[in-house]
This record gives sequence, structure tokens and C-alpha cells, in this order.
Amino acid sequence: MIFDDFFVRSLIAGVGIAIVAGPLGCFVIWRRLAYFGDTLAHSGLLGATLGFIFSVDISIFVFIISGVVAILLLILQKSTKLAGDALLGLLAHSSLAIGLVFIAILSSIRFDIMGLLFGDILSVSINDIMIIWFGGGLLLLILFFIWKSLFAATINFDLAKAEGMKPEVSNYIFTILLAGIIAISIKMIGVLLITGLLLIPPAMSRNFSKSPKQMVIYSILGGIASVLIGLFSSLEFNTPSGPSIIVASLLLFIISLFFKKGLNIVK
Repeated sequence: MIFDDFFVRSLIAGVGIAIVAGPLGCFVIWRRLAYFGDTLAHSGLLGATLGFIFSVDISIFVFIISGVVAILLLILQKSTKLAGDALLGLLAHSSLAIGLVFIAILSSIRFDIMGLLFGDILSVSINDIMIIWFGGGLLLLILFFIWKSLFAATINFDLAKAEGMKPEVSNYIFTILLAGIIAISIKMIGVLLITGLLLIPPAMSRNFSKSPKQMVIYSILGGIASVLIGLFSSLEFNTPSGPSIIVASLLLFIISLFFKKGLNIVK
């Protein structure tokens, strides 16, 4: 069977992640939530650790913990006087530290810490592919239904509220969607670099996109290209899959800067 090859499984999983990360990453860029994404990603290590403890698929616990942290952050922003970036730093480093402490204490449980942090293409199974494609499809379906209100809230929150679009509900749903993309991509990219795939392809596409829809499409294509280049590089040079994919994204971003500069010269 085609799925017997670990590299083919990784390619299929990586493309699925890129398709989901593209639209969500655009909203992360538009709403300036880069550090928020990092916070959820760091909390993913705690979720993965709990998954190993209870012998449950780590994606489930990563989604639960990331979702809880996301909701907790939104609640704390309304109930405390701390600035948003201070809360993000507090939750990000606290959840990451707790996860690392659990790993140190539970030395009897064997798992690949480097794979969790930076991704491992060998760890992708057929079950992971199903989670990525079906779970990712569900995330995109939900995003489709809240797109109008979420986009309106991104442009002008008060105007969206005046139009009766319930932007606060859309914000809560969007944070859960971010937790979802982190959960399904943790094995491929790793908890420390997941945000890179959310940020770099949309940042690249923004250099030459003329509309939000174009930016989403180019983000997806850029993410897929990054995954393909990164995974082939990982296989060829025996490097971790996560960093390889992010480096590929960075190279494409640099190329897009020169492309944008060339377009400006032509004009």
C-alpha cells in the first residue's frame, strides 16, 4: 500500500496541515496574534505529556489543554489589570515549564522529547493522517461559517457588533480553531515551531496579494511548497522535519521580498 511508506504518510499529513494553516494564519497576521499562537503552541507540550501519561492520542490532550489556555486567556484579559502581552508570557512559559517538569518527573515513561519539540516524520501514522484531514476539514468548515463575522471584527470590532454579528463569539471560536491546528500538527512540526507555519506563509503571501482571498490562496500554496521542500530536505539531510519546513518557509519568504521589489521596479 502507498501508506506503508513513512515519507508518503508525512507528505500527505504535511499538505493537510498546510491547507488548514493557510486561512487560520492569515487571521493571525491580520489580528496581530503571533504571540497568542506561541502561547497555545507552548501549552501543547503539557497536553502531549498528559497524553503519554494516560496513554491517549496526544492530539486530544493537546487540543484540550490549548483550548483551556485560550479560553483562560480571554477570561483573564477581562478580569485582570495585566496587559495582554504579560498574560501571554505568563501562560506560555508556565504551561511549557509545567510540561517539562512532568517530563522530568515521569522518567519511567519513554517518549521522544526532541520529536515533540521539533517534529518527527517517522511518528506520523495512518491514524494521524485521518485526524489531520478530517479534523482539519472540520476546522475549515467552522471557519467558513464564522468567516464573515470574524473578518468584520478584525476590521472593526464595534461595527461588527453594531451589525449584530456577535464578534465575541467568533473570537472564542477562532481561539478554539487555533488550538485545533496546533493539536493536529504537533507531531509533524513540533510545539516550538508550529506558529512558524501559521505566520510565515501568510507573511510571504501578503507581499504580493491584492485581496484577502488572494492572500489565503497564496498562503495555502506557500505552506504546501514549504512542506514539500522541508520534508524532502529532512529526508536528504537527516534533519528534524519541523525546523526543515520552517527554514523552507523562510527561504520562500525571502524570495517573495525580492519578487515584491521586482514588481515595484517594473511599476
